[in-house]
Amino acid sequence: MRDILRKEMKLSTSPLSYLFILFGFMFFLPGYPVLCGAFFTTLGLFQGFQYAREANDIVFSALLPISKRDVVKGKYLFTCLIEACSLLLMLASALIRMTVLADSVVYRTNAMMNANLFALGGALLVFGLFNVIFLGGFFKTAYKLGKPFVIYCIAAFLAIFALEALHHVPGLVAVNAFGFEHFGLQLVLLLAGLAAFVILTLLSYRCACRRFERIDL
Repeated sequence: MRDILRKEMKLSTSPLSYLFILFGFMFFLPGYPVLCGAFFTTLGLFQGFQYAREANDIVFSALLPISKRDVVKGKYLFTCLIEACSLLLMLASALIRMTVLADSVVYRTNAMMNANLFALGGALLVFGLFNVIFLGGFFKTAYKLGKPFVIYCIAAFLAIFALEALHHVPGLVAVNAFGFEHFGLQLVLLLAGLAAFVILTLLSYRCACRRFERIDL
């Protein structure tokens, strides 16, 4: 499996998949929906899948002495690796905003979502939606990319809009806490986002394996 992942990292993807990891630093931007950083990371992954399709990567992978399930696993492992790298940048940005910049005027007057643990949970949810909608949809045919990505974009921006609006609902202002205020609630929301990511990704992976097994390449 290590060799399959190395193949994905070195041969199968576009450099944009790596470059777009840097959008994790969007958590520093005030007055901007920070969860768009997670979306742009997945946009880089989409570009990587386009590159792989044009290079006939799926057929090449299927010809290797590995099972079809391993081909799917390689794609999922690489996708999760890129998402994890982006999440680390988001975490670093959020921790700086929650400590060093917690009292900064530019963030205190920010009407948008704050970069806190709840925002990290929201980013995990966006990544989970990408894995279940786009990855799962891609492996229906192992070729068509447009339709699953458009559906994912709609779902992702609806989720981002809902999460951004949540702290404006009366009684829910605590989800937009500054620094380490309401830390217990923030931690629970982060863990909820992590659970959603894990569940969506695992369900998508199992479904993708079944679908890919039925495809006659």
